[in-house]
Amino acid sequence: MLRWLIGGGREPQGLAETGEKLLELNGHTQKITALITFPSLEACEEKNQLILTASADRTVILWDCDTGRQVRKVSSFKSTVKCLIVLQRLDIWLSGGNDLCVWNQKLDLLCKTSHLSDTGISALIEIPKNCVVAAVGKELIIFQLVAPTEESVEWDILEIKRLLDHQDNILSMVNVNDVSFVTGSHVGEMIIWDILDWTVQACECNFWDPSPQLDTQQEIKLCQKPNDISIHHFTWDEENVFAAVGRGLYVYNLQMKRVIACQKSAHDSNVLHIAKLPNRQLISCSEDGSVRIWELREKQQLAAEPVPTGFFNMWGFGRVNKQASQPVKKQQENAPPCSLELIGDLIGHSSSVEMFLYFEDHGLVTCSADHLIILWKNGERESGLRSLKLFQKLEENGDLYLDI
Repeated sequence: MLRWLIGGGREPQGLAETGEKLLELNGHTQKITALITFPSLEACEEKNQLILTASADRTVILWDCDTGRQVRKVSSFKSTVKCLIVLQRLDIWLSGGNDLCVWNQKLDLLCKTSHLSDTGISALIEIPKNCVVAAVGKELIIFQLVAPTEESVEWDILEIKRLLDHQDNILSMVNVNDVSFVTGSHVGEMIIWDILDWTVQACECNFWDPSPQLDTQQEIKLCQKPNDISIHHFTWDEENVFAAVGRGLYVYNLQMKRVIACQKSAHDSNVLHIAKLPNRQLISCSEDGSVRIWELREKQQLAAEPVPTGFFNMWGFGRVNKQASQPVKKQQENAPPCSLELIGDLIGHSSSVEMFLYFEDHGLVTCSADHLIILWKNGERESGLRSLKLFQKLEENGDLYLDI
């Protein structure tokens, strides 16, 4: 079962404005593993919005979101399809499971690779030169798509290179900008790659300990739990990469090549999804059922005050011991220059919040394992809109007289 809850193209006005359910799409028999928007078919006169869904039932279905009907269905997969990607420039789409398949808009299979792995492809992104990157276990495989030519009338997919820099399974991968993409692994490794020559630009492997901490025992405990340092999700802006690492949030500055802010215990359980909001804000959701809003703020740099030592220095006599101030100064130099401050906590779900969608003009939509989809509104904005509507209504009725 699939409820209309996607981003891209036209916003789902009924859901985003009022919370009204528009459509319920029934067709898959097991959980949905991937969902993407799909370009309108050239054969159709009506340019309806389409989505493509994959499921653990080893099927892929193309849906018409305006009518709710199934347009086409593919049932020839040998394994679960875990990721989908549309290459609109080439009029094709790719599915990633135990192998990588290339399809046209009519859902005809054009070509595919041999069996890659029993664990399957966990993530797919497009990069320049008609290439894609597939995350398979702890490897990144670069594939190049070869379009038909006069000499060869069929599509082909070629393996170009394997990148073996990760030490454990890759869980997340996204394009950051026109020059780089980023990957994150199960043991907390984040690698930033050059998108053209596929070399490592930067590597961060100490997300759980970016600066000295007072509670050493707590840090040892965190390092003993691999699940606490898995990188589950990324988002980004022009300056930073935001990473959901275990139950914490980390901000990595691309220019400085370091963590500039973190909240190691942003949630009580693993953070599953994050997104960047306007005004240097970040939103996150977790397995613990919480949804929280954060703001990235610069810390005020306070001068390190020398620490007086000895009896006379307690009363302001004698010379200050310069060595006593060195640990404080060193700690300030190593500390992140920014902080993530909690500014909102959305309480409503009773189970794991899997993901959310943010609509700038209409609010936030969250979906959870408790089978609830909740529409959240900006209280200040909605209050202003209600006041405006009230004044407009009074003016229309002649009950409002303004002195000019």
